[in-house]
Amino acid sequence: MSFKKKSIQKINPGKNRLKFRSLEKWLKWQESLHFTAVELGLERCRRVANNMGLLNPPYDVISVAGTNGKGSSITLLDSILRNSGYKIGRYTSPHLLRYNERICVNGKEVEDAELCESFDRIDRARGDISLTYFEFGTLAALDLFRQHEVQLAILEVGLGGRLDAVNILDADISLITSIDIDHQEWLGNDRDSIGREKAGIFRNLAPAICSEPSPPQSILDCSEALGTPLYLLGRDYKYNLEKGDWTWETKDTCLDGLPRPMKFCDFQIQNASGVLMVLNKIKDEYPVKKKDIQKGLSSFRLKGRFQMILGEIPKILDVAHNRESIKVLVENLKIIPCHGKTHIILGMLKDKDYQQVIKELMSIADVWHFVSISQERGVKAEILTFELKMFSNQENVFEYDDMKSALDSVHKYAKPNDRVIITGSFHTVGAAIRCLN
Repeated sequence: MSFKKKSIQKINPGKNRLKFRSLEKWLKWQESLHFTAVELGLERCRRVANNMGLLNPPYDVISVAGTNGKGSSITLLDSILRNSGYKIGRYTSPHLLRYNERICVNGKEVEDAELCESFDRIDRARGDISLTYFEFGTLAALDLFRQHEVQLAILEVGLGGRLDAVNILDADISLITSIDIDHQEWLGNDRDSIGREKAGIFRNLAPAICSEPSPPQSILDCSEALGTPLYLLGRDYKYNLEKGDWTWETKDTCLDGLPRPMKFCDFQIQNASGVLMVLNKIKDEYPVKKKDIQKGLSSFRLKGRFQMILGEIPKILDVAHNRESIKVLVENLKIIPCHGKTHIILGMLKDKDYQQVIKELMSIADVWHFVSISQERGVKAEILTFELKMFSNQENVFEYDDMKSALDSVHKYAKPNDRVIITGSFHTVGAAIRCLN
């Protein structure tokens, strides 16, 4: 493949008086600007991007869609490419602790002042066009990547693909991670429908990688209809687990002696395998050395993804929030011996399948601690208790209004050899990290 050679034009931010001078005020204003938190569609966002000159960026684009594994794949790509000396922009969502986490340049979060200036440019360019909170963030990422003159932008698709704001840009190469049932209200009730929405990021002749081992037929159909070269795990590339490391190969390439990206998390090798295929397809324009790949894999850490906090009573934090990701979490936990009780701290959002999540966690849970998420999309703790009681007579169930109360209770009653699992949502894990810090 051959990337376009693009000239970089840095835009003068201007000296207009900003609507708001604090990031907090900008974000609060954005939350109430649009009549609904989510509105899929590209027209409004594309018009504003066109007004700002963002639709033909001077950098190359990797778009990443999927149900689970997007954040891990993007973090690995970013790390390996930066190890190789490239200037990389990374856009992900949602954030755990700070909004700035969503937009990073060369591994560093952008500053509040930069975001405020970018939001102001977007506000001036939009005129009377209404934008969602997510659309503002997406446009800010594209704007700031141009400002920082990145060579390559790695963009996480927020919801679906076809109608997600990220899709206003044509990806030079795309990656689809694992597919599961999630966001049914917008994407459909089966994997085939969801796969079709994810494949909306495909472009004619631009290669696409899929790291889902059993992709829905709709993904293959979309690639054929669009003329998108599609590379599938198990068909065009594969990996093999060895005793302490792993091997990745295609019909003409083999990388052996690769370190596992996270202890107790072999599922990350599936994500890493897709990442290596992306790197393989862009190697003419962005060559990387094996040592840079090994360094990226061995140093891989992602806050809130099977994050272990050791101590007398160890804690594991994981943002898993749907059936597939919770199932993987449970499988990993079963590998780690626990000689005491397993305490589950769970908080979830209304649009998630919390019934299935609770069912998956029942095989390891001894004590349940349900936490209410206070925002509008959050589920009250008593609803989670009700769902548990529908198919279990378990008595060790507690409810809390906030994370601090839950952690205080667990610290009081948990004993040595017990463990605490905190999961269900970015909001839940983010609140726990703030309390534990």
